[in-house]
Amino acid sequence: MIVTCLDLEGVLVPEIWIAFAEASGIPELKKTTRDEPDYDKLMQYRLAILKEHGLGLKEIQDTIAKIDPMPGAKEFLDELRDCCQVLILSDTFTQFAKPLMKKLGMPTIFCNELVVAENGEITGYKMRCEKSKLTTVKALQSCGFETIASGDSFNDLGMILNSRAGYLFRSTDKIKADYPDLPAFETYDELLAAIKAEIAK
Repeated sequence: MIVTCLDLEGVLVPEIWIAFAEASGIPELKKTTRDEPDYDKLMQYRLAILKEHGLGLKEIQDTIAKIDPMPGAKEFLDELRDCCQVLILSDTFTQFAKPLMKKLGMPTIFCNELVVAENGEITGYKMRCEKSKLTTVKALQSCGFETIASGDSFNDLGMILNSRAGYLFRSTDKIKADYPDLPAFETYDELLAAIKAEIAK
């Protein structure tokens, strides 16, 4: 049996932190895993900026409420779920993801957890496990599943490179140049066709 593992932000929905950077007028928050491979370093940077500006979970959730999936994302996901099991593996947080999952038809997502104080300040975060996407793919494989994976950022490369088939989707020029052997797609139709072809093998 095959499980397709998809990244969330940049693949199915816009980048949450970029949307919040634009809504809050703080351009420094536009930095994402496309720019910074070290996730802890990136999150500590973000949390320091939020603290400096007195912003907490509510302000970010207010922005998330206005975010819609990318055009065609739900239809792509519906068709993909019709031909195989699909698991969304994301380094986002349950407090961010829930409203977006509703808009995507409630697919299964594995993600992380924010640590939030009573006053709404985000004081830290808990990773589900170390190298969560790669670890999850390896765990699925140990249970007898074969995996197909797709994502756009540095933190997706582990699951992409260690799956039966892996694809970049709307990735950066740098990542595409660094990994020329990985098929890179820009449209859902292309990605869906590639996954269906792999499943049919």
